[in-house]
Amino acid sequence: MNPAYTIRNIDTVFSPALVFFKDLIRNNIAEIIRIAGSTAKLRPHVKTHKTREIAKLEIAAGITKHKCATLAEAEMLAQAGAVDVLIAYPIVGPNCRRLALLMKKYPQTRFSALVDYPAALTALGKAMTDSALTLDVLIDLDVGQHRTGIPCGPAAISLYEQIAKTPGTRPDGFHVYDGHNHQEPIEERQAAVDALLIPVLEMRKKLEAKGIPVPRLVCGGTPTFTIWAKKDFPGLECSPGTFVLFDHGYGSKFTDLKGLVPAAVLVTRVISRPSSTRITFDLGYKAVASDPPAGKRVILLDVPEYTAILQNEEHLVVETPQADKFAPGDVVFAIPAHICPTCAMHQRAYVVENGEVTTTWDIAGRDRVLSV
Repeated sequence: MNPAYTIRNIDTVFSPALVFFKDLIRNNIAEIIRIAGSTAKLRPHVKTHKTREIAKLEIAAGITKHKCATLAEAEMLAQAGAVDVLIAYPIVGPNCRRLALLMKKYPQTRFSALVDYPAALTALGKAMTDSALTLDVLIDLDVGQHRTGIPCGPAAISLYEQIAKTPGTRPDGFHVYDGHNHQEPIEERQAAVDALLIPVLEMRKKLEAKGIPVPRLVCGGTPTFTIWAKKDFPGLECSPGTFVLFDHGYGSKFTDLKGLVPAAVLVTRVISRPSSTRITFDLGYKAVASDPPAGKRVILLDVPEYTAILQNEEHLVVETPQADKFAPGDVVFAIPAHICPTCAMHQRAYVVENGEVTTTWDIAGRDRVLSV
């Protein structure tokens, strides 16, 4: 086992459990600051870890801007002391009024949000004016993922101009998320980013020529972070998220992220040895994200040769010629393939520092509502 994952008081950890290694989290935060050159370009996404304590570690490292997906995550960030929070998710329906309540409750935090549709902008503006507030609004640009956003072009320019005209809203830039860019060769990712950026910067130029400010461009995620970090244009903010805990999914693909290390593991125990070649663990898909294909959801660090053959809600069964070396109660560590939804499955994480579990941290942002 990697000595970085030592837990001397493992008997205090119930399984299956999510465990954070605090020193490795600090390492990953320091690494993205190193890659970016400073904290000025950084707006990390909270969606991976969803914890106040990790947000505080980022703030302590000098990071002042943050990004999230839900209003609960936004409130969690405000509670952690974040001064600038972008909610990078469409705000619709009663969430418009809820955002206004959030802004009223946490006036020390500057909140901003996205739009990609005129009616959504109108609803946001009304919620703000009803509460005597003004919201900084970014246009969500669809640069290829086709999940949310509006493509660069006349309709996007018109919508951005409408932000400037809508009472209660103020134009604050572009959101440029390229979540479709997962090409393993960095040269291919580089070419994809360069290509999508051309119409984005051209649109910015046209708007600024009309006297409408485009203060910032919030760009990318973890896979394209090293590429965006090398760009140099006004208002660039990079928003990686997975980096802070990292996982096997990205670690096995992107060699340019080799300075990042998985800082979260799942602790599981052998609960049965049903045959001479099978081991069953208490690590079902209620404890680890099931969006990777079955058999590829975790890497078992302590089982040298195995094939995952069955996973149910509470069980993971593997075939291994080493089965006779394991007995019920034995501890095994697993690296998730996808850490972000895995975190959301756990109420809290055990925290290890200097080889000992010292405390637990609530995964506070997994809830849909905190107080607002």
